[in-house]
Amino acid sequence: MGLFDKLFGGGKKKVTKETVETRGVHMPDLNIPVDEKFTIYFKKNGGKFIYCDSFQEVSEALNNIVQENNWDNHPFFAMNPMLQERFAKENIKFTNNTNESEVFFTTCEHLIAQNGSILVCSNQLMEKKLHELPGNIIVFATTSQLVESIGEGLKKIKKKHGHSIPANITTLKHFRATNENSDDFLTYGSSSKNLYLLLLEDL
Repeated sequence: MGLFDKLFGGGKKKVTKETVETRGVHMPDLNIPVDEKFTIYFKKNGGKFIYCDSFQEVSEALNNIVQENNWDNHPFFAMNPMLQERFAKENIKFTNNTNESEVFFTTCEHLIAQNGSILVCSNQLMEKKLHELPGNIIVFATTSQLVESIGEGLKKIKKKHGHSIPANITTLKHFRATNENSDDFLTYGSSSKNLYLLLLEDL
């Protein structure tokens, strides 16, 4: 079974990538699953997407990323102790100093299908702004974090945290330029990042 079969299932008429991408951003959303919609827009934004069935596959994918970019001797900047603990057995080192790293390793709050962005907040960024982060980002997320819109993601954050809503809520959206997004005027002046998404199936 192929990646897209795993993600999107079979039996229903598929909406082609071209059909989705040629519709204007203000056109009504097509009735396709959130996982398929997110994947299409995320890749259009220039992100690199790796779907994993198990944590073992996450581990293998992370090692492949390290090898591909020659990051063997480069510590990962990570601000989440739980993330560092979960990946402690991997062949990577961590640092709390952005000046010592070319890679930011993080979790996220939600994955936004509407535009292929990644919703983060002070839980991941503390007080840092996007331009202060390393140029390479690896995000570890799960399929249960997929939501349709930013509004839905914000509602879930509010429900989870109650009155202590985290600050510094923002989205990672504009990644490295691709043939599909290089002429998008909305990306001008944005903090472009080389972004990998390790997506673990947990549903």
